[in-house]
Amino acid sequence: MSQRALILSGPTPKWYDIDRAREIMQAYNTGSGSGQPADPFVANSVIPGGTASYRDFSYIAPDLPEFESANCVACMECVQQCPDSAIWGKVVTPETLDKDLAALESEEQREFLRSQFVQTTKFWKTYEKKREKDPSAPGGAWFGIFVDPTKCKGCGECVTACGDHDALGMIKKTKDNLDGYFSSWEYYKTSPKTPAEYINPKLKIDIMLKEEANQFVGGAGNCMGCGETSAIRQILAMTYEKVGEKYGIVANTGCSTVYGSTYPYNPFRAPWVNSLFENAATVAMGIRAHWDQLGKQDHHIWVFGGDGSMLDIGFQALSRMLTSGMNIKAFVMDTQVYSNTGGQASTATFIGQEAKMSIHGKAEHGKQERRKEIANIAMMHPRVFVAQTVGSMTNHFYKSIEMALAFDGPALINAFTTCQPEHQVADDVSCTQSMLAVESRAFPVFIYNPDAGPTLAARMSLQGNPSVKRDWHRRKGKDGSEEVVDFISFCRTEGRFEKHFRDSDEPTEVLKRSQEDRLENWRLLQQLAGITNVDHAEEMEEGKKSGK
Repeated sequence: MSQRALILSGPTPKWYDIDRAREIMQAYNTGSGSGQPADPFVANSVIPGGTASYRDFSYIAPDLPEFESANCVACMECVQQCPDSAIWGKVVTPETLDKDLAALESEEQREFLRSQFVQTTKFWKTYEKKREKDPSAPGGAWFGIFVDPTKCKGCGECVTACGDHDALGMIKKTKDNLDGYFSSWEYYKTSPKTPAEYINPKLKIDIMLKEEANQFVGGAGNCMGCGETSAIRQILAMTYEKVGEKYGIVANTGCSTVYGSTYPYNPFRAPWVNSLFENAATVAMGIRAHWDQLGKQDHHIWVFGGDGSMLDIGFQALSRMLTSGMNIKAFVMDTQVYSNTGGQASTATFIGQEAKMSIHGKAEHGKQERRKEIANIAMMHPRVFVAQTVGSMTNHFYKSIEMALAFDGPALINAFTTCQPEHQVADDVSCTQSMLAVESRAFPVFIYNPDAGPTLAARMSLQGNPSVKRDWHRRKGKDGSEEVVDFISFCRTEGRFEKHFRDSDEPTEVLKRSQEDRLENWRLLQQLAGITNVDHAEEMEEGKKSGK
């Protein structure tokens, strides 16, 4: 969007012509867009909000997720982790569902729609028990999962997020089954919203039951399974939950601005402006100052950028913003590469990672510099709220965003966001890779709240990390065995480290050095948080006994 539209952040400007916008999008969808004349949106460098909802990927994706309702527990993880806003949940009362089914002429349609719903413990049994004690309380309701075939790219991330529940599985898209998806999605759009009494305000994950949470409508040009867009969807959902429409976004040039503004499609419902690669933070400072002049102190502003634009060329701008004390929130999409320019190394890149300009060859085995820790650096600025988190840990992620929004001052959120092409991983593993990054100490999570106390230990929480007092996480298998999950365990799962294992199963010395770097960073965080590392204590004690 243009800077003008973001600064306005109010009623739709008079030069907006929604009918004209729909005409343009229809032309693009039907392949007849080449003869379109210039329009007021292009003249003002604006793509209207939410236009990507008109984009249709149904003719592209070969697969679709199939819902096995009997196995569903309404955990909503599939909805949370979908990178394309293509799968949603809804709660429907028995009376409403019976009425809607009766209105369908086809028995086949009735059976298919009924198969999309299930009586879960969460929404049926729990509410039935409550009504037994209080007849005036709402009773049990049906829960359903619905897939938008025009937005789904077939990445399978929802299936991975579902995990052992096995409520979702990928099937081939055919002419025979596609109509069923379209009809069930039409029902989702036209049926009543989830009743408020079935949305528990204490369960942050259920924010996605609200239609208003869809602030990133899908239809973006992101890669299949993109880890960035899942996190963006969650941030915007929580932001809308807390402040409504009173927020805007300034975005550094990068993947998010490219897949977010492929004319004429804009997946954001919130106003946003794209600045240069390095200076979104300073643009946000200008907008923040102007909003404050207008008396809009209750409006919030996000700065979005990748590790390249935030840690490298835009680091000074970010540091200035954090030092300013202004009420601005920054979100770093940490992929450890410049994804938008083909995966060249950034200062967030791990030692030993292969990337453009850090090729793994005979002389050097990938990136040699140590990784810059933006969250650690941000903590050293005066009174800045900092959280390092991952979208796959939904409670930790939402808590981080909620606390950042409530903090009266600058905040920085650094999130591990899987990049399928550059990390060289499958399309359906963004959530599992980000979780493994946490378990392996590649990317520890923490929250630093400067208002929580006078000491670093009081302000810092490592809650959410497994085996928090150990060097490495020790995962127990189903057979009772214990497996140590270290950084090298993480590296074995990603193609960007593949050459370190090419000659033998034993990792190279460079990768071992990278592991030492990750352990050193983890021990530093433990020290700052006031946590005694039992493994390190034992190591030190043995050293004393041996005289070393």
